[in-house]
This record gives sequence, structure tokens and C-alpha cells, in this order.
Amino acid sequence: MATREFKLPDLGEGLTESEVVEWRVAVGDAVELNQVIAEVETAKALVELPSPCAGIVRVLHAEEGQTVEVGEPLVTFDLSDGTPVEPVETTDRVPTLRQAQDGAGSTSEDGPEPNLVGYGARPARTGRPARRRRRAAPVPSVEPVETRVSTAPTDGEASDRPRSTPVVRAMARQRGIDLATITGSGPHGRITRDDVEAASSGATTSPTTPAPATSATSGEERTPVRGVRRRTAAAMVASAAAPQASVFLTVDVTASMGLLARLKTHPMAGGQRITVLALTARALLALLPKHPALTSRWVDLADGEAEIVRPAHVNLGIAVATDRGLVVPHVPAADTLSLTGLAAALTDLTTTARAGRTTPERLRNGTLTITNVGIFGVDAGTPILNPGEPAILGLGQVARRPWEHDGEVALRQVTTLSLTFDHRVVDGEQGARFLAELGAVLADPALALLLPSVEPVEPVEATGARVSTSSTGGVEGA
Repeated sequence: MATREFKLPDLGEGLTESEVVEWRVAVGDAVELNQVIAEVETAKALVELPSPCAGIVRVLHAEEGQTVEVGEPLVTFDLSDGTPVEPVETTDRVPTLRQAQDGAGSTSEDGPEPNLVGYGARPARTGRPARRRRRAAPVPSVEPVETRVSTAPTDGEASDRPRSTPVVRAMARQRGIDLATITGSGPHGRITRDDVEAASSGATTSPTTPAPATSATSGEERTPVRGVRRRTAAAMVASAAAPQASVFLTVDVTASMGLLARLKTHPMAGGQRITVLALTARALLALLPKHPALTSRWVDLADGEAEIVRPAHVNLGIAVATDRGLVVPHVPAADTLSLTGLAAALTDLTTTARAGRTTPERLRNGTLTITNVGIFGVDAGTPILNPGEPAILGLGQVARRPWEHDGEVALRQVTTLSLTFDHRVVDGEQGARFLAELGAVLADPALALLLPSVEPVEPVEATGARVSTSSTGGVEGA
């Protein structure tokens, strides 16, 4: 039997691993070249993996939720002519990645890789294959066995992962429900939302399935750290290596809010919706040429020296809260965009991020970041640096408050800005001056006309560090 082992490819520059989010095929399925076989998560981006060949799925080397390193086996295909066979339940668990790589009993054909559909693309689907048990078929042809009923596994016997969609699994996690305790009412025993709802209310559970193990502390729940949460945690630990300082400024933005109201119907806006975030981002970008330290990153070198690197253009990161966690995609060369162009780019960025379709390239090489905590009704916060970036701006909610205006107290629209910066690159005076100027522009948007439209990139002075410039966007890591 001719087989082919498909190993996890490098889905982006420098990425070393991915987590299997969902299998789109099962053992025994016939697949075509470029058919999506799995959805994986890497660098906080969801990526669809196309099949590198046509054949029959014989082994899935990882379970959903399992992390696979680049170069490790992912799927084994049968390239022989013939019809698909039904997968067989086996008491052996799916082999570990290292065992699969050692590969006793199967032959892998080496050859040039075909041209695949671009990673992350969504090719048109002609139909989703039926989901079957994800276990390896140890031989090419056997008699099919009956599907087992839901029973508690005995020692030495492997139990199946409950069949459900990612949405249902997320719903169960949020409610603290173990899917193994639920008997699915959907097709082929699939667990549905209604099943989770019923289990949540205590209406339906599986009496034959043992309760999940709990710790000595009553009610304590333990969740494996995976995916976006694990990467966010690693980024926050890396961020702590930089000495960070923060400054705050409360600003009367009544004039900016009036401008946004006028732009809603102004023909020069072209019908593009412009938000407070877009206006703030454009003001920030207009000021950055006057404050090169705010776009310059600190780079430690192998010889113990250091460099301060300033990119030629600004890749503006935007913190986006999604169902999967926090991601920080960026708008490339945002400093070259007009206000309406930037507004459109921000809309596309957030929509794509919340759909989980941000490409890995957009999650690396950011220059600095904006986080809009105001959308959650928060006045201000102390943002944490994205690893390797020199600064992050926090934007609070715009609210009507008593404020001194023209010698009188009046209700004005006010917001609070917070700026956190890397003190190795940005001095306190530089950070405070930048924030004060940004506040002035938001208080009176007409001041933006006084800012230079173009300024050459100049190295940033820093004592005890070598200074260089870069033609790339900035910093690795999101």
C-alpha cells in the first residue's frame, strides 16, 4: 500500500508549532488535492490547511486541541486506487507524534510538493464530509464493527472524544460542563446546543459515564492553557522584560466629536464611517514623525551590545477582543493612509480578527499599538507593551462630564488617554510631550493642519546603544 505522510508545514516566518482546532476530515474519508483537511491555530491566527494530495485518510496523528510542532506528522494518506473503507474502532490510542514520526509499518513517498491553495484562504466547499471517529485504521481492509454505545471506559480501553462543534465546546467550557457526561441527541450522536442547555439546567446527563475528577477543593475547575490564552500569557511575560512607564491625560474632545458628526454626511468622506478610534489613530500617526522615539524599538544583540531600530513606516497594531481571546493585528504602513483609508482598514482589521481569519503576517512586525478600552465603558487603564514595541496608547470612553470651558463650567465630551512606553527607548519627557500634543490635536483637530505631511526617517539617539534604521515594519510577536 502506497502511503504519504503529510507533515505540518511552516505557516509563517519563524513559527514553530500550531494547535489543531478542528479536523475537517475523518479516517476513511476520500480527499482531493487542496481540499481543506484541518483548521489550525498559530500565532493567534486560524489557518485552513489544504490537502497536499488526493487519497484516503488513514491516520490522523493529532487530536483536536493538541499542539503539533512544524515538521511533525499530521495526516497519513493512502495513495492506492480503491474506495474508502469505514474506519475501525481500536483499543489503541492515536500514536504520539514521535511514534508516528518513527513510522513503523508504513512507507512514505518523498517527492516535490504540489502547488497548494494559499494557507488561510477559504476555497469553495462542495459539501462537508460526515464526521467519523478520529482513530487510526491499522490495516487497509477489515470488516466494519458496530458503533459502541456510550459506556464508561475500562482500564486499557480508549474512550472517544464527544462529537460536537467548536461552538458547542466553547459553550460547554463557559458553563463548566464536561461533554463526556452528555449523551448527544443530534445526528450520529453529535452533542448539540440544546444538549448543553439541558445539562446546564440539570435535566440530562449520562448515568453510565463517571463524573469528571475534581481536586480536593470543592468546585475547582482546571482548564489546559492552549491557543490564544497560552500565547497571550507568553507575550505578557516577555513584555515584563522591558522597563515600562505610563502617563495619563484627560482631554476635552467635544470638537473632535463634532467633526465626526459632520463627516457622517460630508461628501469628501465618501460614505465611510469614521470612529473615534480612527480619528485618534490618524492624529497619532500624524504626530509620530515629530517623535521618532515612539516608533523605535530596542534590540539586544548577541555580543551584549544593543541597537535602537526605527522602521521606515508604521505598522499600527490594534488590540481586538475576540471569542478566542485578545489578538493584536496591525495595519501595514498605516502612516501612508488618509483618514478615510485608515478607517476602512480598521473596520476590515477588526472584522477579520473577530472572525478568526487574521493571517500570521498581520500578527507580527507591529510598530506600536492602540487599545480602545472605552468600548467597554472604561474611563482609563494602564496598557501593557506588546513585546518588543516601544509604546502602546490606551483610549478611554468618551463621556459627558462637567468641564471648564471659556471660563465657565459646562457639560463637555471628555476622554482619558494613557500611554505606556519602553523607558529604554522613550524618556519620560518624550512620552509626556507626545501625549500632550496628541491631546491638543484631539481637543482642536484643526491643529493637525500644522503637522508636517512627510519627514525623513532619522536615527534615534541613545546613550550606550548602537542606532540603526530599518526598512521593515517593526517588531516580532503579538
